[in-house]
Amino acid sequence: MSLHPKAYLQPYRLASSICLLVLLTSLPLRAATLPEPVTRALAAAGLPSDSLGVWVQPLDKDRPRLAFNAGRAFNPASTIKLVTTLAALEILGPDYTWTTRAWSDGRIRGGRLEGDLYLEGRGDPFLVTEYFVKLLRGLRRRGIDTIAGNLLVDSGFLAPREGDSLDGRDHRAYNARPDALLLNFRSLRLEFYPTADRVRVVTDPPLAGLRVDNRLKLTAGRCPGRPPVAARVVAGERGWTLRLSGGYPRACGQGVLYRTVPGEEELIYGVFQALWQELGGRIMGGAARGRVPEEARLLYELQSRPLAELVRGVNKFSNNVMARQLLLTLGAERFGPPGTEAKGRRAVEDWLAGRGLNIPALVLDNGAGLSRQARISPEGLGRLLVAGWQGPWAGEFMASLPIAGRDGTLARRFRGTMADRAHLKTGTLAGVRALAGYVRAASGRRYGVVVMINHPRAARARGVEEAVVEWIYRSG
Repeated sequence: MSLHPKAYLQPYRLASSICLLVLLTSLPLRAATLPEPVTRALAAAGLPSDSLGVWVQPLDKDRPRLAFNAGRAFNPASTIKLVTTLAALEILGPDYTWTTRAWSDGRIRGGRLEGDLYLEGRGDPFLVTEYFVKLLRGLRRRGIDTIAGNLLVDSGFLAPREGDSLDGRDHRAYNARPDALLLNFRSLRLEFYPTADRVRVVTDPPLAGLRVDNRLKLTAGRCPGRPPVAARVVAGERGWTLRLSGGYPRACGQGVLYRTVPGEEELIYGVFQALWQELGGRIMGGAARGRVPEEARLLYELQSRPLAELVRGVNKFSNNVMARQLLLTLGAERFGPPGTEAKGRRAVEDWLAGRGLNIPALVLDNGAGLSRQARISPEGLGRLLVAGWQGPWAGEFMASLPIAGRDGTLARRFRGTMADRAHLKTGTLAGVRALAGYVRAASGRRYGVVVMINHPRAARARGVEEAVVEWIYRSG
């Protein structure tokens, strides 16, 4: 069906005019014609058109330029992080910070803390070694060198789900589980240095009680891109064992892998003990979970970096556990601790309603996109991008996205004419590819764009994403 623009001028009855207006308004949302370069890219990838959803809208207009399967619910993979991070910026504010506190109910006598030390986590998503050591230095400045009791970890501020990894590979860093006292993303960085006859392994952070069982063998031949190393941290009665096996091609040079460490409080204790000893201190007890008693005294408080900085780590590098920490924090701040995913989703739903954003297809799940249940429509995510651009923290939000050809997950993509002209969040799962963010066309006009592909052969769809972005750049 086609409608001529002059139909508005014809003397139809009021009811007919209203119907025509509704039809005209809905036409862009049902647009069935893809740009020819995108159609070619789909054919080259061997993908059917119904596997693709696209939304493209000029940011200075109130209607999309292109909407293809835009109202359908797709699995968005990590592009769902745009919902979580924008909600966090607008609900908590860009200057929001997390605190990590050290408490004790014992007295300090002659440099000795006569009692237990409690570490209370409040959900800091970026509590890494270089910040954590500031807390230890603060305790040393309080005159403490020996801790006579135990190290007790209070993580009651958040309550993440148990056993919810995407694929059962809990030892992989992308499956790291949230925690109110999340140290180093609960992961160990493994650095590999091939020498003349072996592969030297260095771990970071320092971890007291870690034993390295290095059975790696240097091999010849090409490097496959990522070292083909089997690596796992296994907990035992006397600490952890890092088990390494497989061949390491000399051509790979220096390499890096990340693996999770089982047992949050044991990890915190292992790092604490190693760093405390480096600072000249001594701890006599062990580690356990425990709530801060009412009579405890605050010894030191560590402030995190502000939210506006931390959302860059979430979006530029697609950090799953940081995104999940944000959602749990939203739940705790809005509805009281402990923060849960259900509370976090309610906080986001309330925020969307307050912003006038109706996204009926939204299934936020854990807020990170590491999920087979997460859903959103290209139209819904596109409208959210437009709202973010028009909101109070547009600069902070856009600055959190990877820049084409420069950093994050786009460091090696969109080089050449597109470099620096797009800020785009990527998303990838088995059977899913997605891209969403902002593009500046050759004309100077800015667009919000969402591309989603759900298909068993979605891994082939990179060219489809790039065809949409190139079309915006050249024709916008």
